[in-house]
Amino acid sequence: MNQNDLRIPRSLFALSIFYGGMVCIAGVLGNKQVTLGPLSAIGPMLGLGPLAIEAGIFAFLMLVVVSSAIAELHGAVIANRLVRFGFVPLIASILLSLIVLIIPAAPDMDPARAQAFELMMGATPRIWVGGIISYGISQTLNVYVFSALKGREGGGLLWLRAGIASILSQIVDTLLFVSIAFLGVFPIRELLIGQMVVKVGLSALLVPPLIYAVVGIGRWLDRGEG
Repeated sequence: MNQNDLRIPRSLFALSIFYGGMVCIAGVLGNKQVTLGPLSAIGPMLGLGPLAIEAGIFAFLMLVVVSSAIAELHGAVIANRLVRFGFVPLIASILLSLIVLIIPAAPDMDPARAQAFELMMGATPRIWVGGIISYGISQTLNVYVFSALKGREGGGLLWLRAGIASILSQIVDTLLFVSIAFLGVFPIRELLIGQMVVKVGLSALLVPPLIYAVVGIGRWLDRGEG
């Protein structure tokens, strides 16, 4: 077997590392709710409160962009494999978080910092399970829709394929995560509507330009490989 046959393309290597990092950081960023500036006023127009979003959406959007870029550059089979491998850092980060939360803090650690850490990193089992299930299904759906549209439309309309796949996967992600994590805990209708409105809007605005940038970087990394 030729040694070159075993070599991983630079774009796949680099984007896979980036993808793993985004899988881990998404849950941490999700502890902060962020305002959307003028867009927050859309909420009252829909009979809701001012719209906000958990900041993990920005990492999740990068997951969507990277998995779509991998599908564009290396095919749906490789992209789906990336999604499955993404369970490894996701579950490992959850387990490590649980272990660190169980281990007592050092006696000289600032109590306020220890309390803040537990507040930020602690989560109920339903939230952990909701995150794992919604990640797997929504990311697999994103790759499937993106690749199916490519098969139908050919190599063009990258921005449209990425946008449609992202919007659908974001809707499914929100429905699954919010329902699994919070159904029966408190009314979730307004949360579902607000999250979906914001996520669909961000997907339509941010994913198309980002997919061109990431695919371009991937092609640049692979340039000159023999």
